[in-house]
Amino acid sequence: MDRVEFINKMDSKLRLIRNELGFTQDKMSEIIGLSKKTLVQIEKGRSSLGWTGSVAVASIFRDSEILQMTFGGNPQELIFSLAFENYERDYQSTMGGKVWWRDLEQKASYKIQQNIISQHYRILDNQDRRVCSSFNIEYIRKRLLELCKGESKNDY
Repeated sequence: MDRVEFINKMDSKLRLIRNELGFTQDKMSEIIGLSKKTLVQIEKGRSSLGWTGSVAVASIFRDSEILQMTFGGNPQELIFSLAFENYERDYQSTMGGKVWWRDLEQKASYKIQQNIISQHYRILDNQDRRVCSSFNIEYIRKRLLELCKGESKNDY
């Protein structure tokens, strides 16, 4: 998935998200900071949220079941992977990939998973905390080796 596909999916799901939450067009446009006219144009497929609008909607409504099913879980991690080439942040707890993820590799106390919908990758530690995420599998594999080497050095 790239930014264009992400934006297109957000554009196409906007009306569904609004209906899921029971918002009128007036209320939804107020929440996301658009005019009602612009919102109507997006819902009709004549305009687009763009990157910034898509990120805002995905962030505000990250708990939406529509978004969860569209992107394979909370869209925040996907947004970070699209915004940054190879994303690393403080280890954040996950559910371990029980629903939207498949295990690809495991070394030492780390594992590589791939999202079954967006196809991006992440590394989890043995407590199911996310270490990093990226669309670049070579980066992820290299990072896994670095983590395993660092772990073995700490064993001595």
